[in-house]
Amino acid sequence: MNTTFWDAFQQLTLTGQILFFAALAVAFAFEFINGFHDTANAVTTVIYTGTLRPTPAVLFSGMMNFLGVLLGGTAVAFSIVNLLPVDLLIEGSSTRAIVMVLSLLLAGVIWNLGTWWIGLPVSSSHTLIGSILGVGVANSLLTRGNLSGVNWNKATDVGLALLVSPLIGFMAAALLLQIMKQVFRNPNLYHPPGEGDNPPHWIRGVLLATCGGVSFAHGSNDGQKGMGLVLLALIGFLPAYYSLDLRHPELAHQLVDAAAEIDATLEETKTQTPELHQELHQIQQLLADRHDLSEVPADHRWQVRQSIFRFRTSLAAAGLPSDVKARINPLMGTFQHAIEYVPLWVVVGTALALGIGTTIGYKRIVVTIAEKIGKTHLTYAQGAAAETVAAITIFVADKFHLPVSTTHVLSSGVAGTMWSNSSGVQPQTVRKILLAWIFTLPAAMTIAATLFLTFGWMMGAEDMHLQPVAQVSQSDLQSPARLPSAD
Repeated sequence: MNTTFWDAFQQLTLTGQILFFAALAVAFAFEFINGFHDTANAVTTVIYTGTLRPTPAVLFSGMMNFLGVLLGGTAVAFSIVNLLPVDLLIEGSSTRAIVMVLSLLLAGVIWNLGTWWIGLPVSSSHTLIGSILGVGVANSLLTRGNLSGVNWNKATDVGLALLVSPLIGFMAAALLLQIMKQVFRNPNLYHPPGEGDNPPHWIRGVLLATCGGVSFAHGSNDGQKGMGLVLLALIGFLPAYYSLDLRHPELAHQLVDAAAEIDATLEETKTQTPELHQELHQIQQLLADRHDLSEVPADHRWQVRQSIFRFRTSLAAAGLPSDVKARINPLMGTFQHAIEYVPLWVVVGTALALGIGTTIGYKRIVVTIAEKIGKTHLTYAQGAAAETVAAITIFVADKFHLPVSTTHVLSSGVAGTMWSNSSGVQPQTVRKILLAWIFTLPAAMTIAATLFLTFGWMMGAEDMHLQPVAQVSQSDLQSPARLPSAD
């Protein structure tokens, strides 16, 4: 029987239903705030150079953000999801899982709103990742007494991308401006536009293109982070609904075949371990004689997801030889497609939240970027150089499935062009921005951990399930006939 969203939702208690809608509201609110918090990065140059008036500029940026979310893919979303504590990705929905999701969502909203209010262009990516790490650390300390519950390998990859991308933005934008000075000799391109000045037609076209490029890139990268937030709510509240991708029923056969072939490969190459064999065997047993994933009972779908996730984790830690990995990797794609997918309504909802948010509240950050980073206002060439570098950097990050900060890259690019143009920078503003960047990660972690502990205390019993997820014993797996029928 195919479990619909409504079927899964009805299995929640009334408290669970209320909290689930609250989690969705906060997740979309985070992306809405992300829209107007980060929109300034794209529209600052076209507004301050007279290329577009503010209203059409933000509408254009909002439309490109919307398209970026729809067309940008989903790989970055799972870079965010996979930062979660491992036990939340494997265990069923419990009060602790619910508290984690709500805490990290609220922490992100609180920090983003606070920094926007005082006009500081901080990174929504840093905020989100800090919030996830905050609940992960708090949960791991409480349940294990150590920090092993956090995916530190993934956190290191993401942190490195966030650290390196601003440096790339600064240096690349400064270099590009110097190249432009050698190619384009018109001195008006390198002076702030005066009152009533209009940019040349060709530079107007460049600035419109770079504004659209940054907005589209922001949508494709930051939009996926918003999808990741909604997926966290689905994993925490509705594990049976979200467990497997029911849109592709042929995955039932493909998963069984892939598990059998991987198992045989590991045996043949003498790299098999009891843990790996057990998870592969469970996948085959749970899906035996199933022609369609919708035929699999809801609780058993979650068990398949658990086994796939545990197998991937154990495989990564097994240190297999490169030739064995090369044989297995194509088959692992089937596992990935089965558990890493984004429902269409999540994509559209995130696109709308980001696109609409883009049209609101941009002025505070715009003024900081355009007027307070440098000692002079932005020039035509500076705007084009900074936005070109930002768009390219974010697109490259998308290709490598890394979440980077649009704010960091473009703000650094603007600072780089100010330095390269000998315009000078305002130390006080730059100092505030740098301090905000430095403190965003620990601040978000602290807020999220505090909320997690507070909400956990308020909600009481840690192991009380808001939605039951049945466990499958090993005896149930001895014969497919013992599994409940799809009827």
